[in-house]
This record gives sequence, structure tokens and C-alpha cells, in this order.
Amino acid sequence: MALINIFAHPYATVCDLYCGDSDADKWVDAQIGHYIGIDASTSGIEQMREAWESQRKSYTAEFFEVDPSAENIETHLEEKINGADVVCCLQHLQLCFETEEKARKLLHNVASLLKPGGYFLGITPDSSTIWAKYQRNVEAYHNKSSSMKPNIVPNCIRTENYMITFEVEEENLAREAGLEYVEIQNLTEFYDDNRAQLAGLLTHYVPNLLDSRGRLLPRSYDALGLYTTFIFQKPDPEIAPPVATPLLQDASYNHDEQAPGCGEDEIINGHVEPAIGLGKISEQKGILGPGPADLRFPEAL
Repeated sequence: MALINIFAHPYATVCDLYCGDSDADKWVDAQIGHYIGIDASTSGIEQMREAWESQRKSYTAEFFEVDPSAENIETHLEEKINGADVVCCLQHLQLCFETEEKARKLLHNVASLLKPGGYFLGITPDSSTIWAKYQRNVEAYHNKSSSMKPNIVPNCIRTENYMITFEVEEENLAREAGLEYVEIQNLTEFYDDNRAQLAGLLTHYVPNLLDSRGRLLPRSYDALGLYTTFIFQKPDPEIAPPVATPLLQDASYNHDEQAPGCGEDEIINGHVEPAIGLGKISEQKGILGPGPADLRFPEAL
């Protein structure tokens, strides 16, 4: 929801990939103008259509049953869409990376849906956090007894899934499709960076995650830390290159009181130094993804 509030300006056209089972209220709150729902299942499409109709159709909408990672969306839509300001994928993105072919198809479809300057964003499991927790769990399990066999692992739910590592290969796939990397950030850090503005939203939707001051509870860090936000942009040749996520400002924020050098570009020795931000992905992530700071590897491997 927070990502939507940042990037989906009022009356924007938003395309929601794998829209089934998602919350339709967020689109009303974001005051979008047009909604495009895409899902691979008939049930998912019908569910979102019913949710839209129950909201008294506060925005226009159209729905298409197509798998974005397996089919060419352009042939199904037949140029019915003029272009989306935002394409989001809030669930199932990792399933699109089962094979490189599926990943390429998805990213090609996203690029074809977006207007120049539009954003592709969403949430997906954070492979760095999951891998680090797994390693710690296995290590602690084996340390309980030196007599345990090395191939014994803790009890677990065995299920097949796929992780997106956001390594160089994934960046290259996106760039080949015409998308530029903007930002990848663990969900806990994304919340902490925007807590003043997002605490109210989180309290409304999942109040049991916060304390009385709007801070994440320890158990909330464990849950939210398993996910990461991602943002890519389709470059517009007429505007500047992509920038990192703009921080949501308090209504009471006074730009005149901003400390020198904070949030603005500084000129040092005749060169413009960008404001401190997330930096490039290679400077941020652990071996498999960004992950929370306490789980990141100290340096790239």
C-alpha cells in the first residue's frame, strides 16, 4: 500500500499483475483513475471484478485473463491499453522466475505495458533473509550435539518455490527488456524510513504489528523481514534518469529548516555530489539480496 501511495498519483493508470486475492480497497484509497487487472485464473479475475463492482466503480477498470510470465500480453490486449503509469506485482513474482524464459517473458510484458517513465514495483520474498535464517537454523541445530550427522536438517515444510536473488543476471534481464533498476529495500527498512507517514496505514490494516509509538514489534521484524520491495522504471528519453524512492514528507516538514547538505546535492570541488541514498544494488545487498542490515554479509563475496 505504501508503494502505491508513493508512485500512483491521483487518476493514474495502474496495472495489477496476478491480481486475484489482493486487497481492492487500496486502489480506492490511492484515488487512481483506471485499473487494469491481469491474472492467470478465471477465479482471480472474477474476484477482483466483484470487488470493483462492490466499490461502486469509483474508478474505471478492465480485466484480462492471461499469464504474464507465459503469454504475450500485447496479443491478448490488442492495443486496448494506452500505457500504465504503474505496473505492480504484490504476489507470485517469485513463481515467474522458475526459468529464465518465464522471467524474460514477464519483464518484456511489463515493459510493453508501461508508459515511458512508468514504474514496475512490488513485494517479493527476500532471498537474503531467508537464506541467512536457514543457515542460522541449521547451524544451531547441529551445534546442539556434536554426535549429530552432518546431513540431518531440522524439521521443515518441504515445498518447491523460487527465490529472486537480484544478482547481476536479473538486472541484465530487466535492462534487456527496457527496465532500469531504481531500488531494492527490505520491507522492515522501507517501513522504518517512512514510519511517520506509514504507521497510520499499518495500524489500520494490521494493528497487531506495531507498539503504541508506531514502531515494529520484534515479531513484526521477523515476519516483514522475509520480504523486500523492488522498484524498476521504464526510462523516458525526455526526462532525467530514474531516482531512488522519494521519502514521504510530513505535512509539518519545513524545507527551510533542512540542515545543510542533507537531502540536497552538494557541490564539492566543482562536482555535484548526490544526496546519501540507497546507492547501487551491488553496494547494498548481501550475497542473495538486500535483506535486513543485521543479516547482510559485511562485504560482497
